Amino acid sequence: MSTLEEQIDIAAPVLAAWEQLHRVHDYPRFVDGVRSAHPHGRNLAHLGVAVGGGERSVDTEITDRGRGRVMAWRTLDSLRLSGAFALLPLDARHTRLQIRVEYDPEAVHQAFGGPRGFAQAGAIERTVREDLQHFRELVEARMPPADHQPSDSGP
Repeated sequence: MSTLEEQIDIAAPVLAAWEQLHRVHDYPRFVDGVRSAHPHGRNLAHLGVAVGGGERSVDTEITDRGRGRVMAWRTLDSLRLSGAFALLPLDARHTRLQIRVEYDPEAVHQAFGGPRGFAQAGAIERTVREDLQHFRELVEARMPPADHQPSDSGP
């Protein structure tokens, strides 16, 4: 298994970011390759993911871990992806989002094709960073103008 960890600061209260993470229908707005997303059941989500001009169905399990603002997820098929989002309040109007993704490089290659080795790791890292940027933009755009001051910090 390979592991990727990234973080980004968001100009929004921790609760606003937490609520956005739970809006499964919005995943296509900030997760590259996700074309559709629908919750089903208490902790499950069904994702339609773009693959080589087509679409692959991926079911995921999403669980919250206590009051610490950590949301864990894992795929329920052979793709074998898992990870967690942790939200840390920096102050009343700023939040740090940390993500950890664990993946099987060979399973990712079989499912999506593309490069292997360092090139694959680099592509996944770029995608996750872009997804975090899109998430930040989405959360910050939903903040009331008086509370919204865009974040200057990078990923």
